[in-house]
Parts: sequence; C-alpha cells; structure tokens
Amino acid sequence: MNTARIVVLVIALAAGGVAAYLASGYQNAPAPVEAVAEKLPTVEVLIAKNDIQLGQALKPEDLQWQTWPAATASSAFIRRDNRPEAQSQIAGSIARVPLMQGEPIREQKLVKAEGSGFMAAILPSGMRAVSTEISAETGAGGFILPNDRVDIVLTRRLKNPDTNGPTAGNDLIVSEVILTNIRVLAIDQAPKEKDGQTAVVGKTVTLELKPDQVATLSAARQGGTLQLALRSIVDANAAEVTVEEQGAKRSGDVNVIRYGVQTRQLTSQK
Repeated sequence: MNTARIVVLVIALAAGGVAAYLASGYQNAPAPVEAVAEKLPTVEVLIAKNDIQLGQALKPEDLQWQTWPAATASSAFIRRDNRPEAQSQIAGSIARVPLMQGEPIREQKLVKAEGSGFMAAILPSGMRAVSTEISAETGAGGFILPNDRVDIVLTRRLKNPDTNGPTAGNDLIVSEVILTNIRVLAIDQAPKEKDGQTAVVGKTVTLELKPDQVATLSAARQGGTLQLALRSIVDANAAEVTVEEQGAKRSGDVNVIRYGVQTRQLTSQK
C-alpha cells in the first residue's frame, strides 16, 4: 500500500470520528425549554348563576363562585377568602335591581326582608310607596312597566270665568304636569316582567314618592283626572322638578284646552 492511500484513509477515519462525536452530542443536548406565561393572581367572587329579577328572593342555587382576576375584582365584590359561607348567608335576600347572569353580587343591590313585605324591603330610605288608579288610556296604553319613569299629568275641569264671551257657559279643561321623573314600583301586584311580557295593563300603579309628593298626589286625585306619561330610559337620572319650580317656570301661565285647541292663560300671582 503506498503512502498516498494511507494518508487518505487516515483523513477519512478522522472525519468519520468527528462526525460521530458531533452527532452524539446533538442527540444528547437537552430540549429547549418553552417560556411559561406568568400566572396572574386570582380570587373567587360570588356571581349570579342565572338572571335574577327585581324583587326575586335569592336561593343558594341562584349563586356560584367564579374565578376572577384579582386586579379587576372590586372591593364591593363578595370574595370566598373573606366570606366562604356567603352563598348560604345571602340566601333569602331580595334583589333591589335586576341582576344579569354572571354579574358579581354586591350587597348594595340586595336587601334582607327580615319579615317585612317585598315592597317595604325594596323601598329606599325616606321614600313612600303610594298607589293610584289607572287605565289603559291613562297608563300609556299598558306599556309602562315596573322601574320605568313617568310624569304625572293632572287634568281638571274649571268653571269658565268668561260670562259674556263666545265661550260663556262652557267649562275650561286645564292640564298640567304635577310630578316629574317618578319611578314606577309595580303595576297592580306585578313587581316584574313575567314570561316574556312586554306590557302590563293594570288598574293600579304603585309609585315611589317623597313625603311632600304624596301630599301633592293625594290632593290631585281629588281635583281631577290623573294620567301617566312614560319617559325615555335615558331620563332616569334627570333632575326632578318640584311643583314650586314648575310654578316659577310657568310664571303664571296655564295650558288651557278649548274645544281641542290649546291656548295659554295668565293667572294672577300672589
């Protein structure tokens, strides 16, 4: 065997050894470690398992615990680490407002009846529940539902002071808004929608009033016919207008309807 062949054979063996070494090192190399996402801290909060209607008494099966990001959990939420027995403790409370499925439970939206009736339980402090008669004609055709807002219009028949004019002997029909932005608590005895109803045609409406508004409504019922005017839902937070403020705005003007034609009549101011 000549020298050239020996050199080539040695080089080939050396190259094969290097290749084998590199291959074995690659196979034994540890697999790359995947980056693990940082786990955000969480808490368990009490939520509504189903839709809860206004005035509904809560049962333990209406509630459940759900994992919630700790950073977005309000201090008003009921947490399991603070109140592990809350699910049974809250049972029997009455919903003061409707709660949607999955909505965190807040104590401010619940009230303990403690033997009182439903209406007394949901009535805010200082307010009064007063009922008055309505019909389809005076109740916006039955499209007023509990928790809606209404204006109350008083229509009266007055004696015509004009004794010599063309309208002599004909009474005047006067209409005015006596209360504004009043919350409807119930229609008849239905405090909430039932079975997908979109209208409740009742004979009695229960309104949420302040003590001075109770007196205004009681006097108005004796002096004429009351009608409810349904307000837009966007007016729920509108400022209320008192009877005194209305009088100041009118500056003595009263809407008078003569034979279906509206005019304005100036009344004397004392």
